[in-house]
Amino acid sequence: VTGASGFVGRHLVAHLTEAGQTVVGVDRESDGVDITDADALSRLFAEVRPTAVYHLAGWADVGGSWAHPVEAFRVNAEGTLNVLMACRDAGVERVLVVGSADVYGRVDASDLPITETCPLRPVSPYAASKVAADFLAVQAGLGFGLEVIRTRPFNHLGPGQSPRFVAPALAQRVAQAEVGGGGNIAVGNLTPKRDFTDVRDVVRAYRLLVLDGQPGEAYNICSGAAVAVQQLVDAFIELATVDVRLTSDPDLQRPVDIPVLLGDASKIRAATGWTPEIPLATTLADLMATARARVATP
Repeated sequence: VTGASGFVGRHLVAHLTEAGQTVVGVDRESDGVDITDADALSRLFAEVRPTAVYHLAGWADVGGSWAHPVEAFRVNAEGTLNVLMACRDAGVERVLVVGSADVYGRVDASDLPITETCPLRPVSPYAASKVAADFLAVQAGLGFGLEVIRTRPFNHLGPGQSPRFVAPALAQRVAQAEVGGGGNIAVGNLTPKRDFTDVRDVVRAYRLLVLDGQPGEAYNICSGAAVAVQQLVDAFIELATVDVRLTSDPDLQRPVDIPVLLGDASKIRAATGWTPEIPLATTLADLMATARARVATP
């Protein structure tokens, strides 16, 4: 598992271990192996000889990619190429490349819900880097003969997620307001609607796709419901133990924000039987608990 120490990586490692699989985690934060270091990655894969590789490592900050487009592209595109080459050389049987629903970019209302055949129209530098990674995975299958499965997860949430992302950031501001006895919390654009899935459901989907997915195919991972960011704020305010008020902060606005991302999970459901099981209310309550624990830690 590349990116094993990250938010999703930790959940995936736990899920695979619970399923009885032997897991080797790769992460620059824990073992110093960076996916942009092709030689180090190749040596590691040659030593471990994994049967399957879950490639999660990458640049995940969509907003930050506007300021650092070269870094985002290098990590997500070149890093994915390095992983795929190392897999080819080590004789890996199956590779899961984790992409993003942001590759669909600016979609028309007529495109909703989004299927895997929807055109790719990336808006952010992050999304463009994920399109590149997606097509590098296609090439690895056609050119190298690797059994590569591509995923396009929509927004996912859950305990342990960094406050660099919108939902845990909102939860943390509410938790901080609780400590202060109430007050104002800063918010950005609350109108975009996103398709949210609990990270624990997402990692189940990854494992099922490695077992039963069709090599060469791309799969959406989503709930099939569009929820406005405003609804997340309302839920956190409902969970708050103090009165909080919202204030608009221009610094929290992205240069371009896609109005609606709503996915169709029919393809993965047909291939694996996967459906989300954890209600959004449970996920948000778990996020609030994580935020309170962070705020309480000195």
